[in-house]
Amino acid sequence: MRFLISFDSPFLDALVQLSLFPMPKRKRGIIGDAASRREAIRKRERRVVETEEERSRRLGVMAQRGQDRRAEETEEQRNSRLSDMAQRGQERRAEETEEQRNSRLVIMAQRGQERRAEGTNEQRNSRLSAMLQHARERRLNVIEGQNHHQIQTFYIARTVLN
Repeated sequence: MRFLISFDSPFLDALVQLSLFPMPKRKRGIIGDAASRREAIRKRERRVVETEEERSRRLGVMAQRGQDRRAEETEEQRNSRLSDMAQRGQERRAEETEEQRNSRLVIMAQRGQERRAEGTNEQRNSRLSAMLQHARERRLNVIEGQNHHQIQTFYIARTVLN
């Protein structure tokens, strides 16, 4: 028995809608038809002449929409989004040059210094307390590892002597 499926078949449309054959996602910045291309140009021109207040308001609205979207997403969607972000970050870092890497690390260090400089004494004490706790845990893990090694050695020696 043979199945013939024409390209204008409702079955094929259903498969596409069910994502068995997903349509490729459009990349950001790639715009198809002329009308949407003109609209994108108009938006860019508007952004060039907008005031700082208008820009701040526009970015605030965008941020709020993003928060609303994230608040409504399921855990599976959240995990997928975070996985995609991590993958893109890894790809970006894999392609960067040594100079770009050093520049990125310098910027990260500067941001950390600025954040610490702006922090209150309470934040500083909290940060130092967390560092101290981590150091204690590391030392305990080392001691436990040494004890485990000594116990293993003891049992091995006892087994050999018996």
